[in-house]
Amino acid sequence: MDMRQLKYFLTIAQEGQVTRAAKLLNMEQPPLSRQLKQMEEELGVKLFERNGKGLILTDSGELLKKKAESLLLQFDESLREVKGMEEGVRGVLSIGSVVSCISLLPKNIELFREKYPQVTFKISEGDHFYLGEQLEKRAIDLVIARLPFEAQKHPQQYSIMPLPSDPFVAVIPSSWTEYAGKEALCMKELAQFPFLTLKTDRTTRMHEQVVNECKRHGFVPNIICECSSVAIIMSLIACGIGATVFPKSVMSSFPSTVVKMLNIEDADFQSGVGILWLKDHYLPKRAQQFIESFRTEV
Repeated sequence: MDMRQLKYFLTIAQEGQVTRAAKLLNMEQPPLSRQLKQMEEELGVKLFERNGKGLILTDSGELLKKKAESLLLQFDESLREVKGMEEGVRGVLSIGSVVSCISLLPKNIELFREKYPQVTFKISEGDHFYLGEQLEKRAIDLVIARLPFEAQKHPQQYSIMPLPSDPFVAVIPSSWTEYAGKEALCMKELAQFPFLTLKTDRTTRMHEQVVNECKRHGFVPNIICECSSVAIIMSLIACGIGATVFPKSVMSSFPSTVVKMLNIEDADFQSGVGILWLKDHYLPKRAQQFIESFRTEV
């Protein structure tokens, strides 16, 4: 069995039909069916069962699919590494970022583009789990995220370069006129506010950090809304619905006259930030140099 046959097999598994797979592979259906039969005979196992008009993987097929995906990724990665030795710093740099870290990108991208104008960018946004999956699939080169990184992959599988920590600040509606002339507040003042918190079913560390700091100051926040979107929380605050505590850098991505940022006088808790990439895997020169552009600021 060779790489070509593995690609045939994965396409059939993806499409669930030999006919559709053949169209994607720009080949006729009978030769593809023969290739599948040849693979099953060579392995001595059945890879698919018929389910109506479609095909479903057997247990043996599922195992081969997992192994084949890994082998093809390694093969493609090796080809990219060989080509990259001669390419220099060019091509598409794919970056993943959580929304609360997007503000860290513009300045570095601007400076990086001045030095490496042949590099273009593709930026994806999502939570830690989604970005971890994209890293594993090699759909992105690196991730900028809050630390610790909450993804399914074991932390030891990532290389992590910490960036300067980000202090938390309170964010309240500008319509709360009693705070019009103030630049700071105390933690216990947050106890009186309807509280909005950034949280998803899978990413909870920042939420827990804020709640634990509130408890350390003797109260549990009155949480009226949990939300996975920074933008939605900001819009709710702008309407006067409640307040939140966010890393300070978030505010530069949401310039607004309808929310007010206040420092927290009696708390010095920080949000960790870092750049992550897969350890022991090929990293294009463009990604290496982009990481270096942050390293000079650390």
